[in-house]
Formats: sequence, structure tokens, C-alpha cells
Amino acid sequence: MEKPVIIFGAKGIAKSALEIFQSNEVTVYGFLDDDKSTHGQTINDVPVLGLMDDHGFTKLIGQKCEAFVASDDYKIRTNLTEVLIDSRKIMPVNAIHNNALVAKSADIGHGNFINAGSIIGSGSVISQHCIIHLGVIIEQDVVIADFVQIGAGSIVNAGVIIEKKAFIGTGVVIVAGITIGAGARIGAGSVVIADVAKKETVFGNPATKIKK
Repeated sequence: MEKPVIIFGAKGIAKSALEIFQSNEVTVYGFLDDDKSTHGQTINDVPVLGLMDDHGFTKLIGQKCEAFVASDDYKIRTNLTEVLIDSRKIMPVNAIHNNALVAKSADIGHGNFINAGSIIGSGSVISQHCIIHLGVIIEQDVVIADFVQIGAGSIVNAGVIIEKKAFIGTGVVIVAGITIGAGARIGAGSVVIADVAKKETVFGNPATKIKK
């Protein structure tokens, strides 16, 4: 990546995103955040420049800078991504730590966050704008749709399908061949041995549906 990056958001995964770009020797121009109390502060000597819609900085995106959306709230992530596509005609770049292992045959989309120690196996597909935290293992031929989040230390075994906007907590194990439905939520530490329906929440070992 030749151009510097502007990071949208200065909290949550923003510092990790900065460290990922720095691990790849990519310059981060600065952060934009709508919390004015962050303005003028620095994160690892990189400044928080202003609001997310500050035209003085956003006009640089697509010309002199790339953009990355650093929010683990999928609604915010979705909205900011749509703004970048509509107003700047660009997709956010990936933030993939140089200590992550990504198979050459894996297919990685745009705007993804893949932290240190994660492994993406051969033939797996990571679509767009996913968040994969520290030390996640994704085995071969896994398909992960847009805006999925997978917690640190989780293991996704071969042939699993995870549909759009699903949330996988920390330390989850998903056995081979399972499908996780769109918008489903898997509680931390769960072992998933059966398909999970759309928007369903499961927890435990084995994971079972949580009644609302």
C-alpha cells in the first residue's frame, strides 16, 4: 500500500488498526472521530484530526489517502462504509497484521480487520468488512460473509459457513460443516455442533438456543 491511511474512529479497535498498519510499514495520516473530546489527542504519536465528516480531511481520501473504518459496531461500520463508497467512490482497505498467516489460495475482500496470530486456511473466503480478532483459526474452505465479527482465540473448522452480520464471541469452537445464520450471536466459550438459525443466540457446550 503506497498511500497513507486515514482511520475512521479513535476508540475500540482503532489503536490495534494503527499497530497493524505500522506492522506493515504503512503510514497512518491520522484519525477522525465524532467525539470532540478526542480531538487534539494522539495515539502512538498519530493525531486525532477532527470529525468524520470534516471535508478538509475526507477530500484527501481516494486521491492522497486510503481509508479504514475502525469500529466493531456493525451499524456504524456499515454507515461509514456506505458514505465512503457514495461520496469518495472507494472501498475501505484491509488491515491485516503482518503476523497473521493467510493462505495464498484464500480470498480476502475489502475493509477487513485481521489481527496478529490469526490463521486463514486454504480456499477460505473472507468477504467484506469483517473483524477477526487475535489468534483466530479459520481452517480450509470456510466462507465468511460481510460484517461478521469473530472473537479472539476462536476456532472455525473446515467447511463452515458464517452468514452476514453474525457475531462469534471469544474462544468459540465451531465444528466442521456448520452454518451460522445471518445476524446470529454465539456466546463466548461456546462449542457449536449444529447449525444456528438466522438471528438466533446460542451459548454453552454444546451451544443451545437462549430463550428470550
